[in-house]
Amino acid sequence: MKDSKMTTGYLIKRFYPYFKPYRKILIFDLLCAAFTSVCDLVLPIIIRFITDTANLNPGNLSVSLVVRITALYMMLRLIDVLANYYMQNTGHVMGASIETDMRRDLFSKYQQLSYSYYSENKTGQLISRITSDLFDIAEFAHHCPEEYFIAAVKIIVAFVILIRVNIMMTLVLFLMIPLMIFFAMRYRNKLRSAFKWQRSELGEINAHVEDSLLGIRVSKSFANEDVEQKKFRSGNERFLKTKKVSYKNMAAFRSVTKFFDGLMYIATVFLGSVLLMKGEITAGEFIAYLLYVGMLLESIRRVVEFTEQFQKGITGIERFIEVMDANIEVDDAEDAQELINIEGRITFEDVSFHYGDGDDILSDINLNIKAGENIALVGPSGAGKTTFCNLIPRFYDVNSGRILIDDQDIRDIKLHSLRSNIGMVQQDVYLFADTIAGNIEYGRPGASKEDIIKAAKLAGADEFIREMPYGYNTHVGERGTRLSGGQKQRISIARVFLKNPPILILDEATSALDNESEMIVQKSLADLAVGRTTITIAHRLTTVRNADRIIVLTEEGVAEEGGHEELMEKDGIYAGMYRMYSL
Repeated sequence: MKDSKMTTGYLIKRFYPYFKPYRKILIFDLLCAAFTSVCDLVLPIIIRFITDTANLNPGNLSVSLVVRITALYMMLRLIDVLANYYMQNTGHVMGASIETDMRRDLFSKYQQLSYSYYSENKTGQLISRITSDLFDIAEFAHHCPEEYFIAAVKIIVAFVILIRVNIMMTLVLFLMIPLMIFFAMRYRNKLRSAFKWQRSELGEINAHVEDSLLGIRVSKSFANEDVEQKKFRSGNERFLKTKKVSYKNMAAFRSVTKFFDGLMYIATVFLGSVLLMKGEITAGEFIAYLLYVGMLLESIRRVVEFTEQFQKGITGIERFIEVMDANIEVDDAEDAQELINIEGRITFEDVSFHYGDGDDILSDINLNIKAGENIALVGPSGAGKTTFCNLIPRFYDVNSGRILIDDQDIRDIKLHSLRSNIGMVQQDVYLFADTIAGNIEYGRPGASKEDIIKAAKLAGADEFIREMPYGYNTHVGERGTRLSGGQKQRISIARVFLKNPPILILDEATSALDNESEMIVQKSLADLAVGRTTITIAHRLTTVRNADRIIVLTEEGVAEEGGHEELMEKDGIYAGMYRMYSL
């Protein structure tokens, strides 16, 4: 459990811009809060007046006076009801609107963050930040201004009224408030740390649940349900531990305030009784004093009770800012240009790359790929083939050297423009929980139904799609669970056909398929590659015999390159690998 490095003042300052669009609503909300406070503050005055009039001047207390006072108080209560309705309705909508704005910005930031960020952070943690954290912030945004404003109004007005009744007794009571705040604040920072730890552990639970449910078929196939339950139980127990810590601090926090709460009542009753016996205050003033003290303590109690929500909100803001301030490692340069009239030439010049502080995955790679050339990338596992391909669309930036497309450094090209001209078909196909048509359309949002069907036909997918219960409107299930591996792969190929990019990257696109599905998909891929600069990563070397050029990549870099027959005649690394795979 780590203490926060961001102060509460800094977090409020960062959060304030989200209030700006709703400042008129906020001002009127606080005005309504003032009206509700006035209604509460007037009641003790009315009771004091009636009590003292009845005791000291009973002849002045008439039915008409009581009716007028009652009518006045009823009018104030009607205002109180209307003001409270506005606070509960529009005030909550304001909080929900702020939550919506923050969720929009957070999701936008998620879309901008680089691949490396998602390698280092669990999806469950990110989901927790965009759901439960923002809900707490919404509650904070609505209630925080109201609660503190109402408390401030009541405390200040009560102080002014009480000090006019008796200075000594009022000073004794109000001197206790700083002491109560001093002792209570000792637990505030502990609460904040506990809530942040609690949020982190909740994110871990979310991450594990997501991981376990997505891998449910694997866990069942290995009969490892008990293993998953044990891992979940461990995380669940850690979360309970955070709850215990937060509740322990909350209990101490509330106990301190409860102690001073009782102390102030005792002091009021004792001192008030003494002053009443001496005749220094009237019975009406004593009753009003008790009512104001009760109101004062109620205000302090509400602020204390709101401290838990306050700390949850501040913790949520802190976790929100941590994401918003996360570094975007791969971004557009200030003078980035669009990639237009692309031919498809790709050049690697002295390219080296490593992940984080690790050793180089690629070192001093020099390679020229001609426009329209079909390149096959082969080599042992760990040689950097996938990394090589991921550098072209700038999923990561090179550590040294440069990559050019049509003689233009890709770091000088706008990311959207660069990636719009590159199509990727990977082994691990991801389909969204949408219809088949929706998943194909993802390749070119807004495409017509005719273009979607055309792309499916080119990918060899139209026939099996039409056999589905609802054809192109069939939902594929989460991650495409209702489709076979070959069907999912053909839909992903149709998606790229629809995108129609000049550069194509095929990352072991058929290695997970059975022989029949592989033959169908290979035909689709061959059709897709026509007229495009194509880079194919393949473990099954028999599938790349017809490539224009085969690049053998090892940990030392480009070891061999040439056509299939040429490399077989060299009898080097490729020939050895090919004979081994052909056995």
